[in-house]
Amino acid sequence: MKKLVHSVLLMILLTLLTFNNVYAQGYSFSVEKEAVHVYWNKDGTMSLDYTWDFVNQPGAHPIDFVDVGIPNANFDITTAQANVNGNPVTISKSDYQGSGSGFAVVMGLQAIPAGGKGEVHVYVERISNVLYTDDNDQNYASAVFAPTYFGSKYVTGITDLTVTFHLPPGIKPEEPRWHDNTPAGFPSQPQTEVDSQGLIIYTWQTIGANAYTPYTFGASFPQKYVPASAIAQPSFLSRLGITMDNENGFFFILSVALLIFVSSVMFVIGTSKRKMVYLTPSISIEGHGIGIKRGLTAVEAALLMGEPLDKVLTMILFGLVKKGAAQVVSRDPIKLDIKDPLPENLYHLYPYENDFLAAFAADKDSAHRSVDLENMFIGLVRSLSEKMKMFSRQETIAYYKDIIEKAWQQVDAANTPEVIGQQLEENIEWTMLDKSYEDRARRVFTGPINVPSWWGGFDPDWKHAVSSTSSHLSQGENSSPSLTLPGADFAASIVNNVQNFSRNVIGNIDNFTGLVSGVTNPLIPPVSIDIPSISSDSGSSDGGGEQHHSSSSSHSCACACACAGCACACAGSGR
Repeated sequence: MKKLVHSVLLMILLTLLTFNNVYAQGYSFSVEKEAVHVYWNKDGTMSLDYTWDFVNQPGAHPIDFVDVGIPNANFDITTAQANVNGNPVTISKSDYQGSGSGFAVVMGLQAIPAGGKGEVHVYVERISNVLYTDDNDQNYASAVFAPTYFGSKYVTGITDLTVTFHLPPGIKPEEPRWHDNTPAGFPSQPQTEVDSQGLIIYTWQTIGANAYTPYTFGASFPQKYVPASAIAQPSFLSRLGITMDNENGFFFILSVALLIFVSSVMFVIGTSKRKMVYLTPSISIEGHGIGIKRGLTAVEAALLMGEPLDKVLTMILFGLVKKGAAQVVSRDPIKLDIKDPLPENLYHLYPYENDFLAAFAADKDSAHRSVDLENMFIGLVRSLSEKMKMFSRQETIAYYKDIIEKAWQQVDAANTPEVIGQQLEENIEWTMLDKSYEDRARRVFTGPINVPSWWGGFDPDWKHAVSSTSSHLSQGENSSPSLTLPGADFAASIVNNVQNFSRNVIGNIDNFTGLVSGVTNPLIPPVSIDIPSISSDSGSSDGGGEQHHSSSSSHSCACACACAGCACACAGSGR
């Protein structure tokens, strides 16, 4: 009997250890090579060109986002672009989760899987307010930069790191100065050359770097080669004498550290805006269960894949409009015309569709409607959790990603506006599930398409516009006449309608999402790695913080600058 008890206890302990190991399995990768080109332009702005060669470790979480920190908020997002292995991917300010300024590279279908490799390339053309007056010479501009570094617990191996400064045009070889506080492991002075355009180039390189240590590089050059307006002034704090080297600076840094700590705790216990985890702990763990759960609707697949609730809400409305159960009468205020009785030939309505229609009953105000929709999502998530028991979440997601890809292939293979419109009519919800939908739509919808027949029931403005020019749309009919539009325009209208519809229905999507996931999965914060940008604008040295949001960890680092107003950037990569 005693042996039996010991065996049971041992099994329980092993189960808990296995659970913890599975749950703790997060991001683990190496950066074989990193190349950073920093262009100090003649107008005093900075351009950045990053290339990372990632190697994801076996069993690790896919690298699905890369957070790119920028020295400050004065950058033009329209000049930024990214690709993975040469394949263009989207970028998003709203998906960025580092502190400070920056944007996220949304890897989408180009996510680097466990055991895989990938080259991620990012270019940002214009960042301003990055030059300051050199402490040692008031006639010189100080240009300092620290490239990406990662939390040591997530990184393995060594990195071949190359950082290249391209100085502004016109500078004579004897005029610029590199800063002599070269990071350990690098040559004491950079390789210096003049390129074919006469630009002076400083290059620091070593094969023995690592991806978790901050390395800071700096140079100074005469201010006369850039506009005077491009030289940023010392900050208010530095004018007060608050630096890292005095007592005021110590208490200032202590206060900042406390603020970062409190903010990190609040973030961890809150709901992530990007990586929505709606399901219960046992379902959320990758690899749980065996086999694929087939037969999910596009809406259920969207929740399983962690899509934002504003997109899911719009997908539900799309389905109801296509079935002829409802149509949008006005957007602001939002008003639906719900068919009563429902059409005799109506397809089967899912429980969440019935709940959706009930939320839009004529006697419901916006507050009650929002509560009803919250309950609808909670019920839908719980139903999905039941369906996913005993099935592998990872395998199931891969299965539905394949469905998404096939839906796109069918749309892409269509060669006439009529066929493209038909494919969209049948597959629009599945194509919307592509995380790179907007980018892919621009590439696929290069020609005209016939707008789906049900679109007028979703977009009242569209319906009114076409009804004035066509006699095919009868009073009360839930269809729009066949009309051809540039495909890119139609794709953009879908994206805009998702945002507008959710804003008019539930208001702040982040708050609404927190209410839902707070009930369906209150204990598990999203797994992510966030490395913020750090912008310095004062003092002889500057510091900042780095956060890694995983299950319960927070780390710190510093981006120190050697001279006043150095423009430091500690950029981030992700998951």
